[in-house]
Amino acid sequence: MNALWRHAGQVSLAVGASLAVQAAHAVNDLPGGPGVRQLDLPVGASKMSADLHSLHWIMMVICTVIFLAVFGVMFYSIIKHRKSKGHKPANFHESVAVEIAWTIVPFVIVIGMGAMATKTVVAQKDTTNADLTIKATGYQWKWGYDYLKGEGEGIAFLSTLDTSHRAMSDSGKPEAIDNYLLKVDNPLVVPVDKKIRIITTADDVIHAFMVPQFGIKQDAIPGFVRDTWFRADKVGDFYGQCAELCGKEHAYMPIHVKVLSAVDYSAWVDGEKKKLAALADDPAKVWKLDELVARGEKVYAANCAACHQANGKGAGPIKAVDGSPVVLDADKTRQIAVLLNGQNNGAMPAWKQLSDTEIAAVITYTKNNWSNKTGQIVQPADVVAARK
Repeated sequence: MNALWRHAGQVSLAVGASLAVQAAHAVNDLPGGPGVRQLDLPVGASKMSADLHSLHWIMMVICTVIFLAVFGVMFYSIIKHRKSKGHKPANFHESVAVEIAWTIVPFVIVIGMGAMATKTVVAQKDTTNADLTIKATGYQWKWGYDYLKGEGEGIAFLSTLDTSHRAMSDSGKPEAIDNYLLKVDNPLVVPVDKKIRIITTADDVIHAFMVPQFGIKQDAIPGFVRDTWFRADKVGDFYGQCAELCGKEHAYMPIHVKVLSAVDYSAWVDGEKKKLAALADDPAKVWKLDELVARGEKVYAANCAACHQANGKGAGPIKAVDGSPVVLDADKTRQIAVLLNGQNNGAMPAWKQLSDTEIAAVITYTKNNWSNKTGQIVQPADVVAARK
């Protein structure tokens, strides 16, 4: 009996330890992002988001009251005036009072709801007098940000899903972390209490820029320019995603907006300007092979490895880079054209947003990595010539 109790105690301890481990690794609400079992719209971090939340609930209450009133009267009439209780149907028509009532009352309700919704929609579309204008360009599958006007003008960068999160997804056994598939290498940085205008467009297919905490969602369409705006009322990190099905990696292009105080934002702008100045490459510079390979390895990891894999073997319809006839071809213009223009109807997207040096570096890297020991070099000047 004692042995039985000891065994039961050991089982209980094991179960308790297992539950404790599971609780320790449970996913929690993400501040500025989605919540666990979230059903409601977020109140958010902007007045617009709060207005949308209020409008949503006002409309829900009105619709619920109408539903209960209409169906309440209907079921009351069915139950209380049914034939089995001896009631006989009334025979009447052309009741002016009833017709006026069921015309005026819905009209007043619809006008009232429309007025509230119109006020909010008009405010959503008012992108005038912005303190900062940023262009958000959707790519398969990442975002490009260009600071066009205001403090930070001239800053531009790509924002890509963090490679560790991609690796977790590929493993099929991701860790239970709060920001799974929402961490990026370069978040969009904006100042608090400033009107931020977001201009959206796309390079390949339709994407959509959505950050629920700010109450914004705007399609990004190739060849078109759309815009939206937000004003964050508190500092912090806020998350969104592409909200338009844009291809097989749709789930891997998150949006991370970092809101800073005015002082911290100015410091960030100063740091970014210095980094851009340091990275500014002279396209006329002649690079050595090892320099280009080292630079190209970083470009490949950030932009190409997600599809072609780190080993260059590709997967499924994604062609391998290792042993590719285009990569091995002595005519370097073939591979340059692929990177600048894409191919296979967008399956291989264009990468013209990369600098001349970055394209030259990544091509040189692929030509001299894995089994591709060609010894060939592509210089930035070759890419400059191909762009013309």
